[in-house]
Amino acid sequence: MQHAVGSPLPPPHQPGHGWSQAAQHPGQHHPGAPQAPAQHQGHAPQGSAPHQGSAPVPPPPPAPAPGFTPAGPVPPAPQHVQAPAPPTPDTTGHVPLPPGGPVAMPSTPPATAAPDPSATTLAVLLIGPAGAGKTSVAKYWADHRRVPTAHISLDDVREWVRSGFADPQSGWNDNSEAQYRLARRTCGFAARNYLANGISCILDDAVFPDRPVVGLGGWKRHVGPGLLPVVLLPGLEIVLERNAERTGNRRLTDEEVARIHGRMAGWYGSGLPIIDNSQLDVPQTAQVLDDVLARSIASPPNW
Repeated sequence: MQHAVGSPLPPPHQPGHGWSQAAQHPGQHHPGAPQAPAQHQGHAPQGSAPHQGSAPVPPPPPAPAPGFTPAGPVPPAPQHVQAPAPPTPDTTGHVPLPPGGPVAMPSTPPATAAPDPSATTLAVLLIGPAGAGKTSVAKYWADHRRVPTAHISLDDVREWVRSGFADPQSGWNDNSEAQYRLARRTCGFAARNYLANGISCILDDAVFPDRPVVGLGGWKRHVGPGLLPVVLLPGLEIVLERNAERTGNRRLTDEEVARIHGRMAGWYGSGLPIIDNSQLDVPQTAQVLDDVLARSIASPPNW
């Protein structure tokens, strides 16, 4: 195979690369492109036959002229692979909350400023006999606070037990006392969690002064020393009248109401603040409760 002297040799085939028409057809010179000298490596001299079995060695392709653009596709430039973004936190998953711990005593405000219990995170225990109005006053007080406040009623938590409920009206025994202790511990656990997350609590329970271990001492253990107890103790006639308006297992016999009221008289002289709401409605009692709590914040009771 002979090539004209001064004409570029056809370039070797390279997959994926195209060439211009001038480079594919020998004898046609692209304007401005330099001509490579003819090479005869692997060819017999002119006029003689080529050696059998020897293949011509093509020369390297000519350098492209200025402005020359290959006709074939250009391999894409390598692209930077961006590292995957870290996973975003699940906005609807677990929300971490501060764990509940024993409630400390409320800080005493400066002497120049009067304490405002309506704007302070507090833990209050409202004590009183059946019919004293504890639940009504606690709900009203919690509803009208300027800070988030929860009402936790021991009787409501006790009645979470449906089948097998130990009704104290049937007699106070080991089973009813065990359910009472369990309900009180549950209320204390809930109060500590609410308070740890900035929500005040008011709890109500018929705590007897002659049973400090199962009564007031138990609340102090479960909630903390910062719990502020207040006794709600109207006259016996008022308690009997309010108890008569109750229904279900919340209504007690007159004898039982009188017995409980008599035991509650032991709170006099205990050092705890006592509110006689015999002549007060619910809003008025809640206002007096705020006044009592303001004094308790300034000078916490010893109990």
